[in-house]
Order: sequence, then C-alpha cells, then structure tokens
Amino acid sequence: MIYELYYWPTIQGRGEFVRLLLEEVGAHYVDVARGSGKGAGVGALMRFLQGRDIRRPPFAPPFLKAGRLVIGQTANILQFLGSRHGLVPKDQAGRLWTHELQLTIADFVAEIHDTHHPVSSSLYYEDQKREARRRADDFLKSRAPKFLGYFERVLARNSRSDRYLVGAKLTSVDLSLFQVIAGLSYAFPLAMAKAARSYRGLFALHARVQERPRIAAYLASRRRLPFNQEGIFRHYAELDR
Repeated sequence: MIYELYYWPTIQGRGEFVRLLLEEVGAHYVDVARGSGKGAGVGALMRFLQGRDIRRPPFAPPFLKAGRLVIGQTANILQFLGSRHGLVPKDQAGRLWTHELQLTIADFVAEIHDTHHPVSSSLYYEDQKREARRRADDFLKSRAPKFLGYFERVLARNSRSDRYLVGAKLTSVDLSLFQVIAGLSYAFPLAMAKAARSYRGLFALHARVQERPRIAAYLASRRRLPFNQEGIFRHYAELDR
C-alpha cells in the first residue's frame, strides 16, 4: 500500500510525528502537499478538506489516506499505523497505554505552541510578544518540567526496558518524544541544555532514536524539513532562558 499523507508543505508541525513513523517502518508514502502536478500540492489538500463527497471529512491536517480509509488526528493516525506496522503492543492494555501517552504528548505539544501564540493563532507573534514572554516563562518554569518529569518517570518505571517508554522495544511514542525533545532543543536551546542534566533518560532516548538507521537517513535527507518560524517549535531568543 502507498499511503497518502496530507499536511502543510513548508513546516514539520504535527505531520512530522506521522512522517517519523512512516520513515521508521520503511513505508511507501506520498507527502501530497509537497508534490507537484495533478492531484498534488496544497490545492489537493484543500480540495480534499472541502470535498462534499467525503463521508467522514477530517477537521484539519494531518490526515492519512490508506486505501479507502481516511484517518485524521495525529494520535489516531499513529495508533492505526503503529498497529499495522508493529509499533504498538499487541495486548489491549499495552495499546491503550501507548495511546494514552500519545495523547499526553499531544497536550504537551499544544502547550509548546502556546508559548509563542498565547492569545490567538490568528495573530502574529509580534502582536502578542508581551504575553508570549509571560507564557514562555511559566512554561519553562512549571509546565515543561511537569511533562518532562512525567515522561522521565514513565521511562524509568518501564519494567521491561529502561530504553523505551512502553515494553521492550521501540514504539510510536518513542518516535514522538524524540520529535518533542528535538523541537524543544531548537526552540529553547538554553533551557534545554540545562534540562538535559535533569532528564538524562529522555535525552538518551532522543539520541537512541536519532541513531536508528532509517531515522538517521531521513534526518539527513531533503525529506526532513528544517525547523522554522512557521511551525510549532519556534526559536525566539527573548523567550529562552
């Protein structure tokens, strides 16, 4: 099967969590909005969103087309792909636990985004810089440690392996947490350099995922979009400490 991933073509964003899984399992996929020609580009993405003939239309990107299935929401897509490609446990308790962690990552990502857009996503950063400084300060002081500390404990309490969050081998949430650490390190390099001393397990996990052959090849390729000032993870020096 050739999967079709629909996401904005110039940012990593939430679509990157899906890309990482597809790359790790060596899946054949088309990043539709980054293509050109008939049936590709942003126009194809928008036509899909606005299509009146779609029975179960997704609310927003990312969404994945797998045969006749159209699956929206990052955590939902990862649950589907993880089950299909062996990146979630087979038992029900393990699947639910993996999905729970993925949803917690989604909460974390939303708070990260709000450090630079605390008032409204429709406003420019420059229109809410004062509020962003307050939000980022609170995020780095209280919210980020709460999330990072939680995942550090989950990693340490995994009875089957302290190398991964769930079970004895890599799962989709390990890939997602890699992306979170990478993004935070781009957005808040000073703060994350300090955090590395407190959350050694998470940073070791990041390094471990980064060295996986398919992930390393992807990160070195043109398929991996660079972090920039349009995505979830943005670097503004005045917000870092």
